[in-house]
Amino acid sequence: MPPADSQALSLVVTAGSMADLGRAARLAEEAGFESVWSTEFYDRSATIGVTSMAQATSGIELGTAIAYAFGRTPLVLAAEARDLDELSDGRFTLGLGTGTRRMQQDWHGLDGEHPASRMEELVPLIRKLWDLDQGPVEHEGRFYRVKVKPTAPAQPPLRRNLPIYMAGVNPRMVEAAGRVADGLVGHPLFTAEYVRDVVRPALAKGAEHAGRDAQVPIAGYLTCSVDDDREAARSAARAVVAFNSTVKTYEVIHRLHGFEPHVERIREAWRSGDFAAMADAVTDEMLDTIALAGTPDEVRERFTDRWANVYERTLLWPPAFRGLPAIEATIEAFAS
Repeated sequence: MPPADSQALSLVVTAGSMADLGRAARLAEEAGFESVWSTEFYDRSATIGVTSMAQATSGIELGTAIAYAFGRTPLVLAAEARDLDELSDGRFTLGLGTGTRRMQQDWHGLDGEHPASRMEELVPLIRKLWDLDQGPVEHEGRFYRVKVKPTAPAQPPLRRNLPIYMAGVNPRMVEAAGRVADGLVGHPLFTAEYVRDVVRPALAKGAEHAGRDAQVPIAGYLTCSVDDDREAARSAARAVVAFNSTVKTYEVIHRLHGFEPHVERIREAWRSGDFAAMADAVTDEMLDTIALAGTPDEVRERFTDRWANVYERTLLWPPAFRGLPAIEATIEAFAS
């Protein structure tokens, strides 16, 4: 059983088929989780994944963590969000992220320039397009030009204030979330110290700039690898941490902890295709600073000691390559 003082937990589901997404969401709902979130990559749509989750559940909150913001037009984003909120009966949160600069360039054919400023323009524009039933929308901005005059009456959205969360790692993007978003999606490499020393101040700075008084909440990823075989759990989590650490964008997190030598060894192994050496370069200190990994009792205790009050919404993320069993193990370990 989870510690009595723990917050309501959430689950991120990456692995498996559409049917697996639905099954995982249903199990999370039955186990008392607060929300369940879909992911996106080059072979999976986060928005379509939510439909499977919505159809398999009745009350749990749903979200995308994250859908690629720049791979869709503002109008498509607004329309998809309207549909998903209606389909889930008002349970949906639109989580948007930019991906890395290389992903923007190579996957979506974009220049990858000025992502934070672009998000600051995009999010308010999506909100305007939600309210298309209130009248035409015309926008001439730095990054977007939109002119939509409905030729037939537009249907009102189920909710006027459907929440938008933005992903961010570096301070400038986190600040952008503080300015325009309803929350921040925290990265799997975030540490409690990075959240305290970098993320919270950047969010507050953005909110202050926008004249917002309330604290902007964080839905933070937390890699969670659970197995009765302790070393199997920790080995899987090392692989996840190592893979994420190959991205230069995330150096700012490792720098705070002095993990740069480990990261360099990870990248050397990545360049040579030595995946085992990548995982081996993740030390115990690095692993336990970033992730939860071990037996069910260990991860519950570690969550209470280190992570219970870091985020408003903790998104437990089992290793995708271990499939549905890893998801089920995480759900079972933290079921209420």
